[in-house]
Amino acid sequence: MEFRPLGGTGTAVSTLCLGTMTFGDETDEKTSHAQLDRFVECGGNFVDTADVYSYGVSEEIVGRWLAARPAVRDQLVIATKGRFAMGDGPNDRGLTRTHLSRALDASLRRLGVDTIDLYQAHAWDPITPIEETLRFFDDAVRAGKIRYIGVSNFVGWQLQKAAILTEVHGLAPIVTLQPQYNLLARDIEFELVDVCRNENIGILPWSPLAGGWLTGKYRRDEEPTGASRLGEDPERGMEAYGPRNAQERTWRIIDAVRRVAEEQSVSMSRVALAWVADRPAVTSVILGARTVEQLDDNLAVAGLRLSAEQTALLDEVSAPEVADYPYGVPGVEQRSRRL
Repeated sequence: MEFRPLGGTGTAVSTLCLGTMTFGDETDEKTSHAQLDRFVECGGNFVDTADVYSYGVSEEIVGRWLAARPAVRDQLVIATKGRFAMGDGPNDRGLTRTHLSRALDASLRRLGVDTIDLYQAHAWDPITPIEETLRFFDDAVRAGKIRYIGVSNFVGWQLQKAAILTEVHGLAPIVTLQPQYNLLARDIEFELVDVCRNENIGILPWSPLAGGWLTGKYRRDEEPTGASRLGEDPERGMEAYGPRNAQERTWRIIDAVRRVAEEQSVSMSRVALAWVADRPAVTSVILGARTVEQLDDNLAVAGLRLSAEQTALLDEVSAPEVADYPYGVPGVEQRSRRL
Protein backbone atom coordinates (compact mmCIF):
# COMPACT_ATOMS: atom_id res chain seq x y z
CA MET A 1 0.00 0.00 0.00
CA GLU A 2 1.31 3.46 -0.90
CA PHE A 3 0.72 6.63 1.11
CA ARG A 4 0.21 10.26 0.19
CA PRO A 5 -0.25 13.47 2.18
CA LEU A 6 -3.86 14.30 3.05
CA GLY A 7 -4.20 17.38 0.87
CA GLY A 8 -1.90 20.13 2.09
CA THR A 9 -1.29 18.49 5.47
CA GLY A 10 1.53 16.31 6.73
CA THR A 11 -0.81 13.44 7.64
CA ALA A 12 -0.22 10.36 5.50
CA VAL A 13 -3.14 8.31 4.17
CA SER A 14 -3.21 5.18 2.06
CA THR A 15 -3.91 5.74 -1.62
CA LEU A 16 -6.91 3.46 -1.19
CA CYS A 17 -9.64 4.45 1.27
CA LEU A 18 -12.29 2.06 2.57
CA GLY A 19 -15.73 3.55 1.95
CA THR A 20 -18.51 2.31 4.21
CA MET A 21 -21.70 3.40 2.48
CA THR A 22 -22.78 -0.25 2.16
CA PHE A 23 -22.35 -0.95 5.90
CA GLY A 24 -25.66 -1.63 7.61
CA ASP A 25 -27.54 -1.77 4.31
CA GLU A 26 -26.06 -3.91 1.56
CA THR A 27 -23.40 -5.31 3.92
CA ASP A 28 -24.21 -6.77 7.34
CA GLU A 29 -22.12 -6.03 10.43
CA LYS A 30 -20.12 -9.25 10.39
CA THR A 31 -19.08 -8.73 6.79
CA SER A 32 -18.44 -5.02 7.41
CA HIS A 33 -16.04 -5.89 10.22
CA ALA A 34 -14.37 -8.47 8.01
CA GLN A 35 -13.85 -5.79 5.35
CA LEU A 36 -12.30 -3.45 7.90
CA ASP A 37 -10.00 -6.21 9.15
CA ARG A 38 -8.89 -7.09 5.63
CA PHE A 39 -8.31 -3.46 4.71
CA VAL A 40 -6.04 -2.91 7.71
CA GLU A 41 -4.24 -6.22 7.10
CA CYS A 42 -3.40 -4.97 3.61
CA GLY A 43 -1.90 -1.76 4.99
CA GLY A 44 -4.82 0.63 4.55
CA ASN A 45 -5.24 3.36 7.16
CA PHE A 46 -8.01 5.59 5.74
CA VAL A 47 -11.73 4.90 6.41
CA ASP A 48 -14.58 7.09 5.18
CA THR A 49 -18.18 7.12 6.37
CA ALA A 50 -21.05 9.60 6.84
CA ASP A 51 -23.83 10.12 9.35
CA VAL A 52 -26.46 9.60 6.66
CA TYR A 53 -25.12 6.19 5.58
CA SER A 54 -27.78 3.74 6.76
CA TYR A 55 -29.03 6.62 8.92
CA GLY A 56 -26.15 6.39 11.37
CA VAL A 57 -25.75 2.62 11.37
CA SER A 58 -22.58 2.72 9.26
CA GLU A 59 -20.88 4.92 11.86
CA GLU A 60 -22.11 2.65 14.64
CA ILE A 61 -20.67 -0.43 12.92
CA VAL A 62 -17.31 1.30 12.49
CA GLY A 63 -17.49 2.45 16.11
CA ARG A 64 -18.07 -1.05 17.45
CA TRP A 65 -15.21 -2.36 15.32
CA LEU A 66 -12.89 0.34 16.72
CA ALA A 67 -14.02 -0.38 20.29
CA ALA A 68 -13.04 -4.02 19.91
CA ARG A 69 -9.61 -3.04 18.54
CA PRO A 70 -8.38 -0.08 20.64
CA ALA A 71 -4.80 -0.45 19.45
CA VAL A 72 -5.89 0.17 15.86
CA ARG A 73 -7.53 3.57 16.38
CA ASP A 74 -4.33 5.61 16.53
CA GLN A 75 -3.13 4.04 13.29
CA LEU A 76 -6.19 5.09 11.31
CA VAL A 77 -7.47 8.28 9.73
CA ILE A 78 -11.24 8.31 10.22
CA ALA A 79 -13.39 10.54 8.01
CA THR A 80 -17.10 11.25 8.20
CA LYS A 81 -19.56 13.83 6.89
CA GLY A 82 -22.54 15.93 7.96
CA ARG A 83 -25.18 17.84 6.02
CA PHE A 84 -28.22 15.75 5.13
CA ALA A 85 -31.42 15.24 7.13
CA MET A 86 -31.07 13.14 10.28
CA GLY A 87 -34.51 13.99 11.64
CA ASP A 88 -37.81 15.62 10.78
CA GLY A 89 -37.19 19.03 12.35
CA PRO A 90 -36.38 22.17 10.32
CA ASN A 91 -32.89 22.31 11.87
CA ASP A 92 -32.08 18.63 11.40
CA ARG A 93 -30.25 19.28 8.13
CA GLY A 94 -27.95 21.70 6.35
CA LEU A 95 -24.59 23.28 7.09
CA THR A 96 -25.81 25.56 9.85
CA ARG A 97 -23.97 25.85 13.15
CA THR A 98 -27.10 24.50 14.83
CA HIS A 99 -27.28 21.32 12.78
CA LEU A 100 -23.55 20.65 12.42
CA SER A 101 -22.86 21.00 16.14
CA ARG A 102 -25.48 18.33 16.84
CA ALA A 103 -24.40 16.19 13.89
CA LEU A 104 -20.72 16.27 14.87
CA ASP A 105 -21.44 15.30 18.48
CA ALA A 106 -23.68 12.47 17.29
CA SER A 107 -20.98 11.20 14.91
CA LEU A 108 -18.39 11.30 17.69
CA ARG A 109 -20.74 9.30 19.90
CA ARG A 110 -21.58 6.70 17.24
CA LEU A 111 -17.92 6.27 16.27
CA GLY A 112 -16.85 6.17 19.91
CA VAL A 113 -13.94 8.56 19.37
CA ASP A 114 -12.86 11.85 20.90
CA THR A 115 -11.72 13.36 17.61
CA ILE A 116 -12.68 12.87 13.98
CA ASP A 117 -9.65 13.15 11.73
CA LEU A 118 -11.46 14.54 8.67
CA TYR A 119 -14.92 16.09 8.97
CA GLN A 120 -16.58 16.95 5.66
CA ALA A 121 -19.49 19.05 4.48
CA HIS A 122 -21.46 16.47 2.51
CA ALA A 123 -22.79 18.98 -0.03
CA TRP A 124 -23.24 22.72 -0.52
CA ASP A 125 -26.05 24.36 1.45
CA PRO A 126 -27.67 27.12 -0.66
CA ILE A 127 -29.40 28.65 2.39
CA THR A 128 -26.66 28.83 5.00
CA PRO A 129 -23.89 31.41 4.47
CA ILE A 130 -20.69 29.48 3.86
CA GLU A 131 -18.94 31.75 6.38
CA GLU A 132 -21.12 30.27 9.13
CA THR A 133 -20.13 26.76 8.13
CA LEU A 134 -16.43 27.54 7.90
CA ARG A 135 -16.38 29.29 11.28
CA PHE A 136 -18.09 26.29 12.86
CA PHE A 137 -15.44 24.01 11.36
CA ASP A 138 -12.68 26.27 12.66
CA ASP A 139 -14.20 26.31 16.15
CA ALA A 140 -14.45 22.51 16.10
CA VAL A 141 -10.78 22.21 15.12
CA ARG A 142 -9.77 24.55 17.96
CA ALA A 143 -11.94 22.55 20.37
CA GLY A 144 -10.16 19.33 19.37
CA LYS A 145 -13.29 17.66 18.00
CA ILE A 146 -11.92 17.46 14.45
CA ARG A 147 -8.42 17.66 13.01
CA TYR A 148 -9.05 18.62 9.39
CA ILE A 149 -11.97 19.79 7.29
CA GLY A 150 -13.10 18.78 3.83
CA VAL A 151 -16.04 19.13 1.49
CA SER A 152 -17.92 16.84 -0.85
CA ASN A 153 -19.96 17.44 -4.00
CA PHE A 154 -19.06 21.13 -4.35
CA VAL A 155 -18.79 22.77 -7.78
CA GLY A 156 -15.87 24.95 -8.81
CA TRP A 157 -17.03 28.36 -7.65
CA GLN A 158 -18.26 26.98 -4.33
CA LEU A 159 -14.94 25.33 -3.54
CA GLN A 160 -12.92 28.37 -4.64
CA LYS A 161 -15.05 30.74 -2.57
CA ALA A 162 -14.74 28.56 0.51
CA ALA A 163 -10.97 28.23 0.07
CA ILE A 164 -10.50 31.99 -0.28
CA LEU A 165 -12.63 32.73 2.78
CA THR A 166 -10.60 30.39 4.98
CA GLU A 167 -7.41 32.18 3.91
CA VAL A 168 -8.81 35.71 4.26
CA HIS A 169 -10.26 35.06 7.73
CA GLY A 170 -7.45 32.85 9.00
CA LEU A 171 -9.70 29.81 9.43
CA ALA A 172 -8.79 26.15 9.28
CA PRO A 173 -8.21 25.37 5.59
CA ILE A 174 -10.14 22.95 3.42
CA VAL A 175 -7.78 20.04 2.79
CA THR A 176 -9.90 17.66 0.69
CA LEU A 177 -12.67 17.49 -1.89
CA GLN A 178 -14.72 14.31 -2.29
CA PRO A 179 -16.33 14.28 -5.76
CA GLN A 180 -17.61 11.66 -8.18
CA TYR A 181 -14.68 10.86 -10.46
CA ASN A 182 -14.11 7.95 -12.82
CA LEU A 183 -13.52 7.18 -16.48
CA LEU A 184 -17.21 7.71 -17.25
CA ALA A 185 -17.52 10.91 -15.18
CA ARG A 186 -14.66 13.34 -15.74
CA ASP A 187 -16.51 16.65 -15.50
CA ILE A 188 -14.56 17.72 -12.40
CA GLU A 189 -11.66 18.32 -14.79
CA PHE A 190 -13.41 21.42 -16.18
CA GLU A 191 -12.74 23.48 -13.04
CA LEU A 192 -12.51 21.52 -9.79
CA VAL A 193 -9.18 19.83 -10.47
CA ASP A 194 -7.54 23.19 -11.16
CA VAL A 195 -8.98 24.66 -7.97
CA CYS A 196 -7.66 21.71 -6.00
CA ARG A 197 -4.20 21.96 -7.53
CA ASN A 198 -4.04 25.73 -6.96
CA GLU A 199 -5.30 25.52 -3.36
CA ASN A 200 -3.42 22.33 -2.39
CA ILE A 201 -6.65 20.40 -1.83
CA GLY A 202 -6.52 16.62 -2.16
CA ILE A 203 -9.15 14.82 -4.24
CA LEU A 204 -10.88 11.75 -2.79
CA PRO A 205 -12.84 10.22 -5.70
CA TRP A 206 -16.06 8.40 -4.87
CA SER A 207 -17.65 5.90 -7.26
CA PRO A 208 -14.33 5.18 -9.03
CA LEU A 209 -15.98 2.18 -10.72
CA ALA A 210 -19.05 4.19 -11.78
CA GLY A 211 -21.47 2.07 -9.78
CA GLY A 212 -20.14 -1.15 -11.29
CA TRP A 213 -20.12 -0.05 -14.93
CA LEU A 214 -16.33 -0.21 -15.16
CA THR A 215 -16.19 -3.76 -13.79
CA GLY A 216 -17.62 -5.11 -17.05
CA LYS A 217 -20.66 -6.65 -15.38
CA TYR A 218 -23.20 -4.85 -17.59
CA ARG A 219 -23.97 -5.60 -21.23
CA ARG A 220 -25.17 -3.41 -24.06
CA ASP A 221 -28.98 -3.35 -24.43
CA GLU A 222 -29.36 -5.97 -21.66
CA GLU A 223 -30.99 -4.54 -18.55
CA PRO A 224 -29.18 -5.68 -15.37
CA THR A 225 -30.70 -8.31 -13.09
CA GLY A 226 -29.52 -10.14 -9.99
CA ALA A 227 -27.66 -9.13 -6.83
CA SER A 228 -26.14 -5.81 -7.83
CA ARG A 229 -27.18 -2.18 -7.37
CA LEU A 230 -28.52 -1.84 -10.91
CA GLY A 231 -29.83 -5.40 -10.88
CA GLU A 232 -32.06 -4.40 -7.99
CA ASP A 233 -32.87 -0.96 -9.42
CA PRO A 234 -31.80 -0.37 -13.06
CA GLU A 235 -32.80 3.29 -12.84
CA ARG A 236 -30.79 4.04 -9.70
CA GLY A 237 -29.57 7.65 -9.66
CA MET A 238 -26.57 8.73 -11.71
CA GLU A 239 -25.71 5.08 -12.33
CA ALA A 240 -29.01 4.39 -14.11
CA TYR A 241 -28.72 1.84 -16.89
CA GLY A 242 -30.87 3.48 -19.55
CA PRO A 243 -29.00 6.79 -20.05
CA ARG A 244 -25.53 5.24 -19.90
CA ASN A 245 -26.47 2.34 -22.19
CA ALA A 246 -27.68 4.84 -24.79
CA GLN A 247 -24.32 6.61 -24.98
CA GLU A 248 -21.81 5.16 -27.42
CA ARG A 249 -19.05 6.73 -25.30
CA THR A 250 -19.94 4.35 -22.46
CA TRP A 251 -19.20 1.27 -24.50
CA ARG A 252 -16.04 2.73 -26.07
CA ILE A 253 -14.68 3.26 -22.57
CA ILE A 254 -15.72 -0.19 -21.33
CA ASP A 255 -14.14 -1.84 -24.39
CA ALA A 256 -10.89 0.08 -23.78
CA VAL A 257 -10.82 -0.88 -20.09
CA ARG A 258 -11.36 -4.53 -21.06
CA ARG A 259 -8.51 -4.34 -23.59
CA VAL A 260 -6.08 -2.92 -21.02
CA ALA A 261 -7.20 -5.46 -18.43
CA GLU A 262 -6.42 -8.29 -20.85
CA GLU A 263 -2.99 -6.80 -21.57
CA GLN A 264 -2.24 -6.54 -17.86
CA SER A 265 -3.90 -9.88 -16.97
CA VAL A 266 -5.93 -8.18 -14.23
CA SER A 267 -9.61 -7.38 -13.65
CA MET A 268 -11.27 -4.40 -15.30
CA SER A 269 -11.90 -2.97 -11.82
CA ARG A 270 -8.19 -2.74 -11.13
CA VAL A 271 -7.55 -0.94 -14.41
CA ALA A 272 -10.24 1.65 -13.70
CA LEU A 273 -8.93 2.17 -10.15
CA ALA A 274 -5.31 2.46 -11.30
CA TRP A 275 -6.29 5.13 -13.85
CA VAL A 276 -8.11 7.35 -11.35
CA ALA A 277 -5.48 6.88 -8.62
CA ASP A 278 -2.87 8.40 -10.93
CA ARG A 279 -4.89 11.49 -11.88
CA PRO A 280 -3.57 14.93 -10.86
CA ALA A 281 -4.35 16.02 -7.26
CA VAL A 282 -5.86 12.63 -6.30
CA THR A 283 -4.91 11.72 -2.74
CA SER A 284 -6.88 8.52 -2.09
CA VAL A 285 -9.51 6.54 -4.00
CA ILE A 286 -12.61 5.52 -2.05
CA LEU A 287 -13.48 1.84 -2.46
CA GLY A 288 -17.01 0.59 -1.95
CA ALA A 289 -17.67 -3.13 -1.76
CA ARG A 290 -20.49 -5.41 -0.67
CA THR A 291 -18.30 -8.41 0.03
CA VAL A 292 -14.76 -9.19 1.17
CA GLU A 293 -14.15 -10.84 -2.19
CA GLN A 294 -15.00 -7.62 -4.04
CA LEU A 295 -12.77 -5.67 -1.68
CA ASP A 296 -9.89 -8.12 -2.21
CA ASP A 297 -10.04 -7.59 -5.97
CA ASN A 298 -10.01 -3.81 -5.52
CA LEU A 299 -7.15 -3.89 -3.00
CA ALA A 300 -5.07 -5.85 -5.49
CA VAL A 301 -4.72 -2.65 -7.52
CA ALA A 302 -2.00 -1.55 -5.09
CA GLY A 303 1.23 -1.45 -7.06
CA LEU A 304 -0.45 -1.73 -10.47
CA ARG A 305 0.97 0.72 -13.01
CA LEU A 306 -0.50 1.32 -16.43
CA SER A 307 1.86 1.97 -19.30
CA ALA A 308 1.98 5.39 -20.94
CA GLU A 309 0.26 3.91 -23.99
CA GLN A 310 -2.51 2.33 -21.92
CA THR A 311 -3.10 5.56 -20.01
CA ALA A 312 -3.22 7.53 -23.27
CA LEU A 313 -5.80 5.12 -24.68
CA LEU A 314 -8.05 5.47 -21.63
CA ASP A 315 -7.61 9.25 -21.62
CA GLU A 316 -8.63 9.49 -25.25
CA VAL A 317 -11.72 7.28 -25.21
CA SER A 318 -13.03 8.83 -21.99
CA ALA A 319 -12.36 12.48 -22.84
CA PRO A 320 -15.53 14.46 -22.09
CA GLU A 321 -17.09 16.60 -24.77
CA VAL A 322 -16.98 20.30 -24.03
CA ALA A 323 -18.33 23.29 -25.95
CA ASP A 324 -15.75 25.82 -27.16
CA TYR A 325 -17.00 28.56 -24.86
CA PRO A 326 -16.19 29.20 -22.08
CA TYR A 327 -13.83 26.22 -21.76
CA GLY A 328 -12.47 26.29 -25.29
CA VAL A 329 -10.94 28.90 -27.53
CA PRO A 330 -13.52 31.23 -29.13
CA GLY A 331 -13.40 31.37 -32.90
CA VAL A 332 -12.35 27.82 -33.70
CA GLU A 333 -14.42 26.13 -36.38
CA GLN A 334 -15.31 22.85 -34.70
CA ARG A 335 -18.42 22.75 -32.54
CA SER A 336 -16.73 20.98 -29.68
CA ARG A 337 -13.37 19.69 -28.58
CA ARG A 338 -12.00 17.10 -26.21
CA LEU A 339 -10.13 17.91 -23.01
